[in-house]
Amino acid sequence: MKITYGELLRKVCQFANVLRNHGVKKGDRISIYLPMILELVIAMLACARIGAIHSVVFAGFSADSLCERILDCGCSLLITADAFYRGDKLVNLKQIADEALQKSKDKGFPLKKCIVVKHLGREEVAADGACSQSPPLKRLCQDVQEKKTESSQRLHPKIPWDPRMDVWWQDLMSGASTECEPEWCDSEDELFILYTSGSTGKPKGVLHTVGGYMLYAATSFKYVFDYQPEDVYWCTADIGWITGHSYITYGPLANGATSVLFEGIPTYPDAGRMWSIIDKYKVTKFYTAPTAIRLLMKCGEEPVKKHSRKSLKVLGTVGEPINPEAWLWYYRVVGEERCPIVDTFWQTETGGHMLTPLPAATPMKPGSATFPFFGVVPAIMNESGEELEGEAEGYLVFKQPWPGIMRTLYGNHQQFETTYFKKFPGYYVTGDGCRRDKDGYYWITGRIDDMLNVSGHLLSTAEVESALLGHGAVSEAAVVSHPHPLKGECLYCFVTLKDGHDFTKNLADELKKQVREKIGPIATPDYIQYAPSLPKTRSGKITRRILRKIAQNDRDLGDISTLVNPGIINQLFNDRCDTKL
Repeated sequence: MKITYGELLRKVCQFANVLRNHGVKKGDRISIYLPMILELVIAMLACARIGAIHSVVFAGFSADSLCERILDCGCSLLITADAFYRGDKLVNLKQIADEALQKSKDKGFPLKKCIVVKHLGREEVAADGACSQSPPLKRLCQDVQEKKTESSQRLHPKIPWDPRMDVWWQDLMSGASTECEPEWCDSEDELFILYTSGSTGKPKGVLHTVGGYMLYAATSFKYVFDYQPEDVYWCTADIGWITGHSYITYGPLANGATSVLFEGIPTYPDAGRMWSIIDKYKVTKFYTAPTAIRLLMKCGEEPVKKHSRKSLKVLGTVGEPINPEAWLWYYRVVGEERCPIVDTFWQTETGGHMLTPLPAATPMKPGSATFPFFGVVPAIMNESGEELEGEAEGYLVFKQPWPGIMRTLYGNHQQFETTYFKKFPGYYVTGDGCRRDKDGYYWITGRIDDMLNVSGHLLSTAEVESALLGHGAVSEAAVVSHPHPLKGECLYCFVTLKDGHDFTKNLADELKKQVREKIGPIATPDYIQYAPSLPKTRSGKITRRILRKIAQNDRDLGDISTLVNPGIINQLFNDRCDTKL
């Protein structure tokens, strides 16, 4: 299907009226748990129109994760869908949402209303023509993954339904007015809450406001992608993450951009899916993740080269540092050495791009995020809090605020100050390591704190450890990162068992399932190793630095004199999992 800006406005006004009819007012929190469908964009913009604060939860998260976010922000209403397909896998989203709502009710926070989009239960017809056929209309395109003939062969799941609480989106929209007076908001009024993993194991509700965030998303989109009126732009991210907020919804729409909204995965029904969409809609600016690039690299050049891709002008990467090999493949094979690559570094907390090339203006270095965006002043600090000049490596920090900076962590301003400003007072601390070369280019070296970047998704080691400890057989757990050829990093877990339990393949599978159910599929460990005990300091702190070395079979351990049990190290090396990927 395709939709114009005028049509989108009318639908946004209709749903804004629906929300007002359900008692939603300025400052209320609304949880949105939807796949990549047009109603997700409509719901976000409808919240913004009436001053409500939206909290989008990635549709790949579990019931526990959704419940935790509902409770933390105290939302008054949930918006979800019946079900959707991810590739050929059915996800019964309503069932997961119901589990989350029951858990919320059990914890004393019952929601009174759940609005459900009839997604699988409606006829879906993909757009036949490319958006670029009518540039003046600035069409927002949604490429629906399943065609009618394919959809008719699929079995629709049984959707749980409570008529006292559940109501169909389509029924509410049918009688709603297409005119809705907007709620006037101050530039510092709240726009949305988006949760990101925290080092304590509890997700942090990053809060962005109306004026600064909108300005930064719009400005960075325009200049980083060099957006022009005739362009067709496509970002493959999920709106459940900050990339989808800033560079699918707010940034492009604020610029009147023609965009493609994609529901699907890069390899379904085949490895040429992305390139066929680029040809179909004549996409000129393409933004995706290094994980997707590495996955498609594995499929070879043939699926790429059987499509022309002649429309492409700019390529972009987001979510994690891109390795030079993947960067060069992207540049040479996908872009045919004619498309500049904007390798962007930023965070949920920053709201928009912080370090990035500008296309055709910044000389590129494969794997480098290059230089700061307008108004961004980075610095590199050592452990002692000294700012390093010239060639250097250390903590990446920013020396002054920018419009898109988060304003607080929802309900916990003290944690906001402690997490981002306490280590180096007067500086915003990213939590990432960084190297600056002799030419002044910045290279992100990875997380320094207890966080993992798996396929561009930030995960807390504490959160995964907490999920493992929820199993009755586990007495202790420690999680570290391990290099992965597709994901960048994956999870390598060490577990110590309670007396009376044996470590078996069945137990390892149970533990992986436990993590999937508690957090979501993205957090599933690749490796789980039995550890009779974990290396600890005399104060009882687990030395994850040593465990990372063991996971990577690196025996250059450095100083281990502070360990209370150094004898365990050799046994852990000998019992390592087979890490050939």
